Amino acid sequence: MTFRGNFLIDAFSSMSWVFMNLGFYVLIFEYTPMLGAGTGWGKYEFFVFLATTLIINSLVQTFFMTNADEFGELIRTGSLDFALLKPIDTQFLVSLNRIEWSSLGNFAVGLLLLAYALGKIDYSPGPAQLVLYPVYVLCGVAILYSLMIALAATSVWLGRNQTLYDFWFYITNFSRYPMEIYRGPFGTPLRRVFTFLIPVLIVVNVPARMLVRPLDPRAPEDFLLPIFAILATIGSLAASRWVFGRALLSYRSASS
Repeated sequence: MTFRGNFLIDAFSSMSWVFMNLGFYVLIFEYTPMLGAGTGWGKYEFFVFLATTLIINSLVQTFFMTNADEFGELIRTGSLDFALLKPIDTQFLVSLNRIEWSSLGNFAVGLLLLAYALGKIDYSPGPAQLVLYPVYVLCGVAILYSLMIALAATSVWLGRNQTLYDFWFYITNFSRYPMEIYRGPFGTPLRRVFTFLIPVLIVVNVPARMLVRPLDPRAPEDFLLPIFAILATIGSLAASRWVFGRALLSYRSASS
């Protein structure tokens, strides 16, 4: 927030995009009562989903995105040497070097949209679901962070890796829609890949579903998917840690 003008411009432009995106979905629901036949995602259920997307993405953008983007420059310029010399975990230092406060505007919008949408749906989540919701939001943040820092770490081998950042944005686009819409001969393989191989589909789906529908003991998916989300979070963090460690082992100091 050193440069207040830049902070205000960044916050305004980011929130403007959010409201335009929200207007787009409002327009869609003028023509259909549900996002995909039989998916269970009506207008306000999807707004809970959209609010969860805003909350998770804003946390990732606030704490990690700028730092991951700058990691490649640290490697290219040799400035990573200074981080390696400090008596603190290098991944922790690199990941949280800067905080982009302007992105928290989207977090506030997400909370307001969440409260509004929950007041409109017929179902009221129970205490357990309200407690589990922030837990799975943090799981979603951790999965996206893991993917981002692993891609950033490849800068050690590839130098400037803008193509990989583009790849990150492309695949995380899949997390912005309910997994139930991925059906048919093309959608089903995508759903499996982005649930089990690159688990971006569970980032928003699991916490959002916690709030908009009751947990059915007769539906195994209601319990297996949240359990898998925890395992996927642990696996993603472990994998990104391994990639980051291998990258540091391959790093050549600017002074060497």
